[in-house]
Amino acid sequence: MDILTKIEQIITPTVTEMGYELVRVLFQGAETNKTLQIMAERQDRKDMQVEDCEQLSRAVSALLDVEDPIRARYTLEVTSPGIDRPLVKPADYERFKGYEMKLETLVPLEGRRRFKGRLSGYDAAADQVLMTFEGAEIRIPFAQISKAKLVLTDELMASFLKNS
Repeated sequence: MDILTKIEQIITPTVTEMGYELVRVLFQGAETNKTLQIMAERQDRKDMQVEDCEQLSRAVSALLDVEDPIRARYTLEVTSPGIDRPLVKPADYERFKGYEMKLETLVPLEGRRRFKGRLSGYDAAADQVLMTFEGAEIRIPFAQISKAKLVLTDELMASFLKNS
């Protein structure tokens, strides 16, 4: 089991109990200056406040101090996903259907790795993300996605402001 999966297993029950949903866990930075980023959002979908991040940070820090899954020095960063959020789980692709997105694949599909278009949803039976790219509907295997995120557009901003 890799370290990020182990960290997710350690913190998810507490994060969920506190009323949040874990979006992703990510290690970034140079070897001597690592940052462990915990990205979460409220289960009620209201805006994350600084106080939410502070509460989560204290709880996650205590859990990681007890379990000690990371041997090296690191900085803990708890953050919200933001408006142009990453799309990480299959449910994200259904939740944000209709919005513009950018997506990168692990290997080239039809000669390219980067795609930008309108998200059409997620086909659970085929485990594929559906999107409109250059006027055509394409299917991208979920397992082949290295990263994906929403694109900040007027439409996305309007939707975010309406739901705030």
